[in-house]
Amino acid sequence: MTMRYLRSLERPWYFVVTATTRQRRPGEQDGVDYIFLEQELFQEMVRKGEFLEYAQVYGRWYGVPRAQVKEALQRGLDVFIKVDVQGAATIKEVAPDGVFIFLAPPSLEELERRLRQRKTESEKDMEVRLATARREMEQLPLYDHVVVNDNDRLQETVTRIDAIVTDERRKAQPRRIHL
Repeated sequence: MTMRYLRSLERPWYFVVTATTRQRRPGEQDGVDYIFLEQELFQEMVRKGEFLEYAQVYGRWYGVPRAQVKEALQRGLDVFIKVDVQGAATIKEVAPDGVFIFLAPPSLEELERRLRQRKTESEKDMEVRLATARREMEQLPLYDHVVVNDNDRLQETVTRIDAIVTDERRKAQPRRIHL
């Protein structure tokens, strides 16, 4: 939801559409929410080096299409990539001057409540996701900024992220990313 509100700001930003092998959820659109791929095509793209980073998460493959990122950077746009901590670490190796923002829930209990409200995970999947979230919270030092996505404060969360990007662009020597 946060990404949707960030898009509504109409800034010169590009939001990467991640590729995945998972099944489409109700209401999701191919090429908008994710690029939904068959396992074979995804692996072919891996072999061709078409992903900036890729990983298997919760039994499904996810990847950040390199071409999207490269094209957006060449156009001078700020690029938003939604990845887990493993993906962020991989991208940080390739683009160490990137700005990394960790979007955190106010608590693990609240994260569980939000996941249960979505009703898209089995109980087993829920346990895996929560255990993963606990491990991910230990990786906060990898990030330049941590923004807490508080309940009923979505606008505040979006405003904080917008301010981070604006501050980075205003620096005397803004970060430059080259792939």
